[in-house]
Amino acid sequence: MTIFFVLVSIALLVLLIVWAKLNPFLAFLIASIVAGFLLGLPIDQIAGAVQKGMGNLLGDLVVVIVMGAMLGKLVAESGAAQRISGFLMGLFGKNRITWAMSLTGLIVGIPLFYNVGFVLLVPLAFTVAYQYRLSAVYVGIPLLAALSVTHGFLPPHPSPAALVAQFEANMGLTLFYGLLITLPTVAIAGPIFATRLKKIESHPLKTFQAEPLPESELPGIANSLITALLPVFLLISTTLISFLLPEGHPSSSVFSFLGDPGVVMLVSVLYATYSLGIRRKAPMKKLMESYTQATKDIAMILLIVAGAGALKQIFTDSGVSQEIAEGLQSWSVHPLILAWTITAIIRVCVGSATVAGLTTAGIIAPIIHTMNVDPNLLVLAIGAGSLMFSHFNDAGFWMYKEFFNLSIKDTIKTWSLMETLVAIIGLIGVLALDLFI
Repeated sequence: MTIFFVLVSIALLVLLIVWAKLNPFLAFLIASIVAGFLLGLPIDQIAGAVQKGMGNLLGDLVVVIVMGAMLGKLVAESGAAQRISGFLMGLFGKNRITWAMSLTGLIVGIPLFYNVGFVLLVPLAFTVAYQYRLSAVYVGIPLLAALSVTHGFLPPHPSPAALVAQFEANMGLTLFYGLLITLPTVAIAGPIFATRLKKIESHPLKTFQAEPLPESELPGIANSLITALLPVFLLISTTLISFLLPEGHPSSSVFSFLGDPGVVMLVSVLYATYSLGIRRKAPMKKLMESYTQATKDIAMILLIVAGAGALKQIFTDSGVSQEIAEGLQSWSVHPLILAWTITAIIRVCVGSATVAGLTTAGIIAPIIHTMNVDPNLLVLAIGAGSLMFSHFNDAGFWMYKEFFNLSIKDTIKTWSLMETLVAIIGLIGVLALDLFI
């Protein structure tokens, strides 16, 4: 009955959005409350769970999304994104631009949290698509496939890193095996899959698209790259320094603070204000108006993300993920497939890749010594399962839909299918490595 009630709640959400044409934020609130009743949460706890879910998710994302929108707006309007896209096109050529996007997402995605990478790099994909009259989906999906894979497969991202610790795996080996699987997974789910998406029409948010500027008005390539990729540089350097410092070193807390995604994005926006604005004689009033407009443009995205957090919290508080996992634990299948399946089902039900991965770890960890399986591969199997079929209860689904301004149908045909490919190809890669390890 638990799975049935989860399906009813998701079906209600779909009907409210697709059939009733209700605003997704309102639909999330209604579906969350109904799910709370159906799943047996005490009536006096439902409203609190909704508020907690919204607050927890927005608390993690609001600074990153808002600052990312500001940075993306300035990078687009100043011509920096145009300069970078021209550089990439010259380096890789128009016919191989999807491979350039995948490589960019892969390099940037290793140290960068997914949401930061999304709001930072999606404007670049929009600019390339706009300038060269390509489909934004065709250009964007390879980039997002790479970001998704690094988020689910590779330490130091939160879920893989936590799984390594729980399973007593080796982080270096997990990263090495993960890269071996990542490369073919990104290639297939990114550029190769994108060849089928050239005809998908997308009209991205105008806030991330600037009219082409004359060559003489563009900032230099070095200034453009440094400003746009400053968050990457800051995160890489603070992560490396924190890793190299001895445990308990007095400076550890300082670099931990400086490496926080919110702080990194704030520093990056302040630097961009100078390097692409003040330094180039742009009036401060115009810069602040640009930031205000960027914030207005993503207001509804923030509300939709909050709504997804509310539904996820209802599912979490009601114990849905735990019940599903325990029910599947007795399946007589290969341990890696079992772990992937448990994670995939939880992911589809609750929406969060991190919650799905860590919930599965809680079930698997006590019996890992009896499973006769490499713990490094177990981390990767769970990571792959945690990316299975992103849909209505996943904040990433709505960020993609709203940023790319797509219909529900086209979002499922592109984003959801790409995530499913990542999950399945990732599992195949794990099973292939298992034959040789």
